[in-house]
Amino acid sequence: MTERHRWVGDEPEIPFGYDVIYEDSGIIVIDKPHFLATTPRGMWYRQTALIRLREQFGEPDIAPAHRLDRATAGIVVFTRKPRLRKTYQMLFQRHMVTKTYECLALAAPIVRPRYGVVARLDPPAVFPLLRRSRIVKQRGVLQAYEEPGEVNAETVIRLADGRCSGGVYGSRDGYRDDGVDLKVAECRASSGMAERRAVSRASVFRSHSQHVRRRYILEPKTGKTHQLRVHMNALGLPIAGDDLYPRIEYPDYDDFTTPLQLVARSLAFIDPIADEPRRFVSRVPLG
Repeated sequence: MTERHRWVGDEPEIPFGYDVIYEDSGIIVIDKPHFLATTPRGMWYRQTALIRLREQFGEPDIAPAHRLDRATAGIVVFTRKPRLRKTYQMLFQRHMVTKTYECLALAAPIVRPRYGVVARLDPPAVFPLLRRSRIVKQRGVLQAYEEPGEVNAETVIRLADGRCSGGVYGSRDGYRDDGVDLKVAECRASSGMAERRAVSRASVFRSHSQHVRRRYILEPKTGKTHQLRVHMNALGLPIAGDDLYPRIEYPDYDDFTTPLQLVARSLAFIDPIADEPRRFVSRVPLG
């Protein structure tokens, strides 16, 4: 049975289209632009990827196998037949899909999160690192938040390359600016003076790097709402263009000038029907 949605009378047009990068008898894979919602919600109905696809292919049974935030661009998989929807959804629910995201965020030393843990995967280098915490998202509340308790969200964060924009370069110990190493301020110095110096140096670096951004590769091991945005923000590296973290902003619905610099860059899985490996890569640019 076709899903019913309430009528939306005044709906701004999203002036961006998606690319269908793969289709077979069971699935359709698109490269979704920023600002286009995956499914109807709130004021968005026809200006969503789902309704556009149903109208484009004339198939009312098309349904998403997973979700991607309206603010996030990248790869989304849809099923064409009701009997296949659960089959593909289970791939995501059972974490059988390898997901890679790419974002732009501050080129600055990380800060110690209030909750959860940070583990260096290649010490003494800061990156790559594993970020683990408990994330909670309450219905009707815009922001998700971290709290003490059992971990339910894990993300591996890597540097996309060794160079930052604005002439700042990464180093194994932290960051280097004009030949001076600035180590990550983790507030674990052996003395109060050393701790204050570390925090001071990190603060100076951060004040000079508010407009210097670099690329990060994010590999979520779980799929909590806003997980990547929350984890990056908690490290003091909010994703560029984020209107929810660290503070809520209210841009006009038809303001498309500042997209969130986050892209679901690739998805890979073993197709449960064809029993063949699938990998899809987004071409949506950052910056």
